[in-house]
Amino acid sequence: MLKIEKLNVSVDNKKILNGLSLEIKPGEVHAVMGPNGSGKSTLAYTLAGHPKYKVESGKIYIDKNEIQEMSPDERANLGLFLAMQYPVAVPGLTTFSFLWQIYKNRNKNKTKVVEFRNWLLKQSEVLSLNPELLKRGLNDGFSGGEKKKLEILQMIVSSPKYIILDEIDSGLDG
Repeated sequence: MLKIEKLNVSVDNKKILNGLSLEIKPGEVHAVMGPNGSGKSTLAYTLAGHPKYKVESGKIYIDKNEIQEMSPDERANLGLFLAMQYPVAVPGLTTFSFLWQIYKNRNKNKTKVVEFRNWLLKQSEVLSLNPELLKRGLNDGFSGGEKKKLEILQMIVSSPKYIILDEIDSGLDG
């Protein structure tokens, strides 16, 4: 379960979220809607643990674990995934290497890199994702659609329990 209790969050000393409470039970899907500037992305980035977003008060739980003091990677290890509005490019880090690290961190088994590559190529095919993108820098020069497909591939690789989608259609052609 994801539970938020009386959450107050500020960004650059400006209060954005004021007393937000929300409970999401297993199997539920929630959509948070509101006008620009109402705090939707602030909520997403706060849940993910972005350091710019300061929790002034309140509590956030993932499966009864209080997370507001946890690092982003600790939250990810609990099963939280944030699909960002504008995924960041990381030239020099190949997409394949990035996905391989995620897989190794999430699956403490002895899968060989060749087996993972074959599995990943099959997943890419299902998504109609050009396998050549796996050789390129992470999101480096990718189109909006390629970035979004890659985020889906990241979700498949990491198999999170909780997925936060922040403006999932940003960067896509209409």
